[in-house]
Amino acid sequence: MTVSLRGTREVKNNYQLFRLTGLLDAFSEPTFRRVMGRCIEEGPKHIILDLSKIDFVDSSGLGALVQLAKKAQTAEGTLQIVTNPRVTQTVKLVRLEQFLSLQNSVETAIENIKG
Repeated sequence: MTVSLRGTREVKNNYQLFRLTGLLDAFSEPTFRRVMGRCIEEGPKHIILDLSKIDFVDSSGLGALVQLAKKAQTAEGTLQIVTNPRVTQTVKLVRLEQFLSLQNSVETAIENIKG
């Protein structure tokens, strides 16, 4: 069995940056959801997900992103997603581009964080 999702975590003063590669799908979604949930609880509450190197997101992955956005909002934080054309297309298919706060670059996402 292969690990379909890999990533790194950087914790800064007021945000966490995750750079992910691989597939955000039904196989990786349970672990992704568990790990990200724990990271939001640990803080900081503002999350930047760099999915620009992700190859594929399926409906399970989209569901996990929506849950993550809700969890960040509940914790009075934010979730921003740095995307690529493939991820953007998938998100737009289900009309979630506003809710999921898609960004073109990590730098833009960092600038959007208040406080």
